[in-house]
Amino acid sequence: MLLIDFVKFQESYQHKEFRRLANLITKFNDVLHNSYILHTADIGENTKFGYGGIGVVLHKDCKIGKNCTIGQNCTIGGRTGHGGPPVIGDNVYIGPGARLIGGFKVGNNVVIGANAVVIKDVPDNSVVAGVPAKVISNNIEKFKKENII
Repeated sequence: MLLIDFVKFQESYQHKEFRRLANLITKFNDVLHNSYILHTADIGENTKFGYGGIGVVLHKDCKIGKNCTIGQNCTIGGRTGHGGPPVIGDNVYIGPGARLIGGFKVGNNVVIGANAVVIKDVPDNSVVAGVPAKVISNNIEKFKKENII
């Protein structure tokens, strides 16, 4: 939660007269959490970062829905020739070490396995894993029961 608070605080000071303070907060966040999350990233309500967001790298223009969980050491970014960063829906769990690169959409109620490399659209209500990631299941009920998504 502290990481999200830093990002929101830094966003509120991005006006011209406070730009230096916002940049200082960004650097402090980089050092404290060893992560790169700019205030321009659109992060939905109740989104959480595992272990305080250690090693998380988010593209400056990424869009993340509500109630998502992002594991440590994840990268969400663009890919040359494939558009900007992905758009992530609501109630998405992104496992530790996952890489989501390129301009595609991740649907709602999705589970992305640890160390998966996602480079294509992910449909709603699915579980993906692997390198490159593939849909391995459309049954997400057990994840809902365990409050993962």
